[in-house]
Formats: sequence, C-alpha cells, structure tokens
Amino acid sequence: MNLLNKFLKQTSFKSYEDFRKNYKVIIPDDFNFAYDVVDYYADHSPEKRALVWVDDNDNEKIISFAEMSEYSKRAASYFHSRGIGKADCVLLTLKGRFEFWYCLLGLHRIGAIAVPATHMLKKKDFEYRFDKAQIKMVVSDNDPELINQIDAAHESFKDLVKIKSCLKEAPNQQWENFTEAIEQSSRDFERPEGGMKACGEDAMLVYFSSGTTAYPKMVEHNFNYPLGHIITAKYWQNVIDDGLHYTVADTGWAKCVWGKIYGQWIAGSAVFTHDYKKFNAAKMLKKASEYKVNTFCAPPTIYRFIIKEDMEKYDFSNIKYCVVAGEPLNPEIYNKFLSYTGIKLMEGYGQTETTPLVFTFPETQPKPGSMGKPNPDYDLKLINSEGEECDPGEEGEIVIDTAVHIPAGLFTQYRSEPERTDQSWHNNCYHTGDIAWKDEDGYFWFVGRADDVIKSSGYRIGPFEVESALLEHPAVLECAVTGVPDEIRGTAVKATVVLTKDYKASDELVRELQKHVKDVTAPYKYPRVVKFAESLPKTISGKIRRVQLRKN
Repeated sequence: MNLLNKFLKQTSFKSYEDFRKNYKVIIPDDFNFAYDVVDYYADHSPEKRALVWVDDNDNEKIISFAEMSEYSKRAASYFHSRGIGKADCVLLTLKGRFEFWYCLLGLHRIGAIAVPATHMLKKKDFEYRFDKAQIKMVVSDNDPELINQIDAAHESFKDLVKIKSCLKEAPNQQWENFTEAIEQSSRDFERPEGGMKACGEDAMLVYFSSGTTAYPKMVEHNFNYPLGHIITAKYWQNVIDDGLHYTVADTGWAKCVWGKIYGQWIAGSAVFTHDYKKFNAAKMLKKASEYKVNTFCAPPTIYRFIIKEDMEKYDFSNIKYCVVAGEPLNPEIYNKFLSYTGIKLMEGYGQTETTPLVFTFPETQPKPGSMGKPNPDYDLKLINSEGEECDPGEEGEIVIDTAVHIPAGLFTQYRSEPERTDQSWHNNCYHTGDIAWKDEDGYFWFVGRADDVIKSSGYRIGPFEVESALLEHPAVLECAVTGVPDEIRGTAVKATVVLTKDYKASDELVRELQKHVKDVTAPYKYPRVVKFAESLPKTISGKIRRVQLRKN
C-alpha cells in the first residue's frame, strides 16, 4: 500500500520522454504530511513499518505507522503545552535518534517550524542559530559535550530560548526530560482549524545551509516540500512499496529529509537508520545486510570506503538499487562497485534549496560522472554569461525558470534575508550558482560552483574534474583544486593534496601526480602547483573551504 496515486496524476512511465511530459504532482491546498500521510497509514494500515532503527549496541526499535502517529501526537501535545505555536522555531539536534521523527512530525502538526542541526556545532554556531532563527526551544540528544556547547550558547539567549529538552535524563536543572515528557503527554492532538497552506507562506522547515565564503543562510521550505520528494524516493532512489530504504545521513542534514521520511513514506517504503557514534563502513555493511535493506543512497565518499572492504563477507542479495549524490562520482568507484555487486550507481544532484534537480531515471542508462537528466517538475536551463541558453558542450549556470511553474519542493526564501533571496531568485529565475554542461544526449555534467571555476590561459577548468583525476592515483586520500595568481596565465591550477598513509611528500611525487592528471584528462587541466597538507579546511557540513585554500 502506498499513496502515490493520491498525489500523482500518473505513476508509471515507459521512458524519460514520457516521464518528462506526464509527471504532475497534485498539491492539496491544506496539505500537512503528518495528518495526510502518517495518520492515513495509521488509520488504514496501522502495522505497516515506518522506521527501522538500530544503534551500535544492537538496540533496535521497529516503529509502525500507528506508533509513529501516536508518538508524534504526544510530541505535538508536549510542544503545545510548553507554549510552542504556529510559526515558532524549534531547534532539533538529535543525531540518529528515532525521537527526531516524533519531534519533526509533532512540529508539523502544530504548524511550528523545525530547524534541524548537526550535533557537531559549537557554542558560536548555536549562538548564531538562536539569534538568526529566533529559536524558542531546543530538543537535544543528551551527549555531554553537545549539552555543554548548547548551555554555553544559551547564557546570552535565556530570554529568547525558553525551553531546553533532552533525551533520557536531564543533565541539569535548566533541562527538561523529553523522554518522560512525551510519555506523560496526551496521545490526542486534533488537526488545527484552517490548516497550513501548502503553497502559501506557512513555513514548515528551515535549514542553515553552510556556505564556503559567508555565514550560513536560512533555507525555508513550506508545507508542499514533502511532495517534492516523491520524485526523490520513487523515481531516483527507486524505493519499493513495503521495502526498506537506507540513506546514509544523520538528522542534522537536509539529506535526512531527502532520504529518511517524506518521499519514501509516500511511496510506501520504510526507512532504515543506523545510529552510530563514529562511521565504520564494515558496521554499516553488516547492518544493511542483517536488516535486508533494499535500496541505498550515499555520497561518493561512502562508496570509496565500501569498495575498500572485503565485499564477499556481506550479503548484497536484498539490495536492488543504489544511488549516489553530493559530489561528482569518480568512474573508478562506479566500475568497482558494479564489478562487486552487479549494481549500477545512479547519480543525482540537488541543493538544500531544492529537491533533485538532475538525476538518472531508472529507465535511462547511467553515464559515470554525469548527474543525469533534468527533473521533469523543474524548468531547468543552462545559461551562459550573456544570459542565453547554452548549446551542447557549452558551460553555463544551472537556473530554474519559475515564470510559469514553481515546482513542489523549491524553497520559498532565505528567511529574514530578502536581499540575499533577490540576489539568487530574480526575473522569475532561481540561480543555483552551479556550473555544468550538457552533452548531445541531454545528460548534465557538473563543473563546479561559479566562484570555483578556474579561468587559465583562456580555458575554463572545473575543479571537480581535476580532483576526480587526482583521486584515481593511489597516493591521494583527499584533494581540493583551486586557482592561484600566475603572471603568464592569469590563473594557474593548484592542487592541495592529503596523502594516503603509504606515501610521503616529495618533488618526485609532485611530478608523478602532474603526469597522472595529464594522462587521464585534458593536459591543460593539470595542476601546475601541488601542495601537500595534513587535512583540508572544511565547513561544519563538510564542504571544502576553497576560499581559504586560495588565500594560502
């Protein structure tokens, strides 16, 4: 049982062309995911699995839609009793805990705004979020270091952040015990009259999207956002009704709601989450095998770890489909994973501001390194510096034309920053800031952020294609490519390289890496400057801070 027919005019497609022409999302005016999806399943198929949760200590919890409905109502009752109302912002920093789903849905029921955050934030990060989003309440995991950072930030915001609630035991008198509170809260919570306008100004979710040059911006989504992720789950991840889907992401990142709740549940699939303290590829593979995961999504970095494991130790017979996103996929990873599993990795691309913009549809043949073809719900264009549409092979910025149609799932604004919104979304076009090109078959190929593209001796060089070439060399664990001033070329290509444990920095290795790049890609792209480093500077979300590398 699934709800695809309720929200799509057509659910099966013979080809990408059919998909492009006939994919249409039905958006009810007062749609609310908690009531219209979770409660629907709870009423019509109460024992249907919603969430399969397991931790490193082999504790497990399999949550049905009946239980998910009940506990999200208890969470709503608790939030409401503590003064949380429509449009109030509540920060959730819950790692991989199953209570995240109770909280998220409980806030949806009220019409409050959920603000998920990673547990890796520090005092200044919390201070910035408290102030910027006007946070009224925090719900946190009870990790001591996390509690300390929140407490330190809270000292300056006690008049704003009225309630702090954490899982299990409260660490001090400033905190409430969330676990006890929802058990004592009412399981009855009626749908508010008037509802939330799915296509209107009612905000449902805010993510702080970390940039590489400026403070994080607040990406706001309204109540139609879950419907935009039908395409994520059903037509990219290819989830199975009554199956089990696993996206590797903790609850602090937007990737969580891409792969662990909205589209998957609408399409009828349960979601799997592994609540671990530290990522371990062997443990992840073991859990996925034991729980018979059917569909899987992870960034290329995770697949790099997977192919280094002894693949023969694990049972992959239940996994039917795997997708990848987050950065361009190195063909070597694609080929090795295919040889081990017989599964083709299907790439995708999107932003915190969007749902998938480009992806490899199940009925299309993947091209390793290509993002795929445009999402049929988006009027996607590649625009050159003159504002004209690009020809095949010509690089341009990815923009979304919203003059005729605003797709389900596209963000509404950068909250409280109208000027920043207008800079990105103007003349009926949202400018992604990402550069790509498309081939004769309509496949898109990522080049880089507009600010990261290197112009050297008249050539435009995308950092990712050079990085991809470098990563094929066994000496390279991690790398970042930037431009540096050059008297002759204007800008030269520079590679900052983190070496694997078996290699040491040397002039000979520099020459070897340069030759390697020349051998696997166009010679003009090779890094004329190679620097070795112990690590790369990154944002809190793991994005490489190329702006910092350009300064060094």
